[in-house]
Amino acid sequence: MNSDPPISYRRRSPSIDNRRLESFAESVQSRVLKGRELHCLITGDKESQELNKRFRRKNYPTDVLSFPRSNGEGGDLAISLARARAQARQFGHAIEDELCILILHGALHLAGMDHETDNGEMARAEARWRKKLGLPAGLIARASQ
Repeated sequence: MNSDPPISYRRRSPSIDNRRLESFAESVQSRVLKGRELHCLITGDKESQELNKRFRRKNYPTDVLSFPRSNGEGGDLAISLARARAQARQFGHAIEDELCILILHGALHLAGMDHETDNGEMARAEARWRKKLGLPAGLIARASQ
C-alpha cells in the first residue's frame, strides 16, 4: 500500500473531521479495494466541472469522479466539497457522512463496477458496504427513490 495520505485537500475546511475521513478512506482501501491504491482529492465545483468536462465531456460540476488505473490497481477520486455540502444538507446528515458515501461510491467504480451497466451489482455492493460501514443511504439508493 502507498504510504501517502489517502486524502488531499485543495483547501482544508475547519468544519470537517479530516481524521475521520482519512481513517474511512484507509478502511475502504483495505476492505473494499483489498489493498489496492486509493487517493482522493477534495476540491471545489470549478475543478470538478473542469475534470468532468475534460474526461467525461460533461460541462457541469459533479459530486464524485473516479479515475481507475489501467492496471486495475486502484486509482484516484475527485470530490466536490460544494456538492457534498449541498447533498448533506439535502439528505439531512453530516458533511463527513456525505464525503464517506462519495468515497465509497467512487471506490466501487475503482473496483471495476458500473451502476449504469451492471444490472444492479454495484447498487447491491454499495448497500452491503454502507451497512457494514454504518453509512446513510448512498448515491445509487437515493437516485432510485
